[in-house]
Amino acid sequence: MIKKNTKEKTRAGILMLLKRDGPQEATQLAKQFGVTDMAVRQHLYALEEQGDICYCDVPRPKGRPAKLWQLTEQANDHFPNAHAEFSTGLISSIQEVFGEQGMEKLLDVRFRDQLADYGGQIPRSSPLKDKLETLAAIRSREGYMADIIKSSDREGFLFVENNCPVCEAAKSCSGICSRELNLFKEVLGRDVTVKRSEHIIQGARRCAYEISQD
Repeated sequence: MIKKNTKEKTRAGILMLLKRDGPQEATQLAKQFGVTDMAVRQHLYALEEQGDICYCDVPRPKGRPAKLWQLTEQANDHFPNAHAEFSTGLISSIQEVFGEQGMEKLLDVRFRDQLADYGGQIPRSSPLKDKLETLAAIRSREGYMADIIKSSDREGFLFVENNCPVCEAAKSCSGICSRELNLFKEVLGRDVTVKRSEHIIQGARRCAYEISQD
């Protein structure tokens, strides 16, 4: 039983790393877990057999191609999705009963409530980095697996959400994503530029926002 639990934890950890950091080679994963390449490959092959991961060969300048392991669509079931089926069904019912205008009004109310909630936790006078750290903590508690990356080539930050717990709902209602972008702009301050550069809904692995002080 202990061995089984250990395997499950390791495989869950592999899925989490691939979700957070994107495609990786077996050697990269092995280093992070402190195990041999052979040991981590056994887990990778087991996850591949389950249908949770797959790999693609990426050419190298020399030698054999690199085998990069990545999550499949099925793997999303292992991460928070905020009751996707219920959410999409509810959105469809709201649109049918109240029409698009009714849906927009409900999203406006949700935006107002989120703005009050986030704004109460993120002081406007705080430095941008502190605001982003608080925002990342809030969003991570909500299931977005948020990270902050310092931009290397310019001033500013990359705010990353590695998971979208409302992805299916957002596919059914574009207003969810547009208000999310506006929410970030409001809580971070109007002297801050927020630009979405990667979008899960459009096929990206994650949602990412380029954020800088004006």
